[in-house]
Amino acid sequence: MKYKQQFILLLLFLCVFNSILIAQSQTTPENIKFVRQGVRRFIFDEVQNIPLAELNPQEIIGMSAMFPTKHYLETHADIKVLNHQLSIKSETATQSSIWFAGFNPFATYTIDLANCKGEGELGFEFANAEKSTQFFISIKFNNNDLVDVKQRIMKDAKEIVNESIATKGATNLKGTLSGKIILQMLGSGMVLYLQNDALPIPIGQSDFSQSIDLRKKQYINSFQSSLYLGINSGEIIINKVSSALSTGMGLADIRAITYEDGSPFLEDDKLWYTMSIRGRALPHHIQGVFSLDPTTFNLKLEGVILFDRNDGLLRNEIASHIFYDRKAGIWRGLTTGFSAFANPEEEKQLLAIESKKDPRFGFSVMNATPFGIVGDIEDPHILFDAEAKKWRILTCENHEGYKAVMLESDTWNKGYQLIAGPVNYNSTGTSIQKVGRKRYAFSGSSDRKIHIYTYPDLKEAGILDMDLPPWDAESGTRVWPNVVELPEGFPFRYVALMMDRFNYPGLEGPNWSYGALYLYHGYD
Repeated sequence: MKYKQQFILLLLFLCVFNSILIAQSQTTPENIKFVRQGVRRFIFDEVQNIPLAELNPQEIIGMSAMFPTKHYLETHADIKVLNHQLSIKSETATQSSIWFAGFNPFATYTIDLANCKGEGELGFEFANAEKSTQFFISIKFNNNDLVDVKQRIMKDAKEIVNESIATKGATNLKGTLSGKIILQMLGSGMVLYLQNDALPIPIGQSDFSQSIDLRKKQYINSFQSSLYLGINSGEIIINKVSSALSTGMGLADIRAITYEDGSPFLEDDKLWYTMSIRGRALPHHIQGVFSLDPTTFNLKLEGVILFDRNDGLLRNEIASHIFYDRKAGIWRGLTTGFSAFANPEEEKQLLAIESKKDPRFGFSVMNATPFGIVGDIEDPHILFDAEAKKWRILTCENHEGYKAVMLESDTWNKGYQLIAGPVNYNSTGTSIQKVGRKRYAFSGSSDRKIHIYTYPDLKEAGILDMDLPPWDAESGTRVWPNVVELPEGFPFRYVALMMDRFNYPGLEGPNWSYGALYLYHGYD
């Protein structure tokens, strides 16, 4: 009996000693040093484009079949391929549309313009086959001078909109109408850019959902895209016309794709992220998916995701967290219903999302369902805590400013109750990540710090240590931390991918058009 008691005491001592060693060896997030590795801003980066369609004069044999033309006036323009370029010429008034693609209301459309002489207009027409519904975006020109940017909408063969959408600086661009005309379609709005040798310059912008809501499935199913040309007298020479899924002019709301327990989804030693491809304001952003080898900075646009709430619209929600549920064998997650800003009657809310198809690649649509979290709440991160046997959501809710809160439920898509928070500090980009054997909550903020909180009770646990944070003395600091612990074998154990909040120059009115991407490696 005596030896048995001694053995039990020895076991207890070893357990206590082992716990002390584990506690001493446990890295805590505030002791990790994050060192900046690189920074990039992707601005309609052609290398990143996912191509949808292209009119390339160098590839045309049989123009009438490949790219059929519709003439709207009795006099027809002379359309030819000359010296690997498309020439459209007329001495009298003509109007023509040259088909080049199907239609996607979230694609980027580009005209590579070599030259224009005389007087007329050029741009894009999106229309059904019968031409009973048409949406025109065009630039009026006089020789190489930009005169105006016009938006025209026809419904049931009747004109309901015909207006200038030119920005204030557009008509100051004299003698510069060549280069790339870039139309970033954003579902319920758009921005038109002109790019010569420098950054693309915004020359037109509009919100049109109250006149025509191009997010409706009927339009993506029936519309086609054409190069529109109206020549009074002169010639237009074009190098190429294309449509693609693009990076836009800024990226933000960066969230690592995970498994259901919150561990990072790694495939081919790459991390996978959702990011919002920025348009102008809300609801103009688009949910993109990117891959990244964390040992380098070869970020790659892999796909775009839209969301279907079974109401006839394909919605551009953002700030999503997507996870692969290994037990259910399905892709799931949460997104923030920012598309409600396109309709004054709708309310912002969190949505539960699902897809049997892998949504990381190409053009994807995930089913989206409201689950009772309605109001000024955003940036959700969800996981299943196997120890607690609970689903938990860390998110930001407006409590006299956005502040982190923790919600809990027995089921992933219903019945959530508040269990912690709100925290004391302004919060954005909330996420949960394991460091060692413990989970922590991370949050950006407006007070020039990345805050660390304990999980799940959200007690203050420190500040993230970064050299060269993604802001300067004047810029906004409500960034997304995105701290991820990597498995053994990588040359460093931690990585963080963040963005800044510098808006794109030249856009008019309120806009959230940031930002550049900043890569950090973490060392303890």
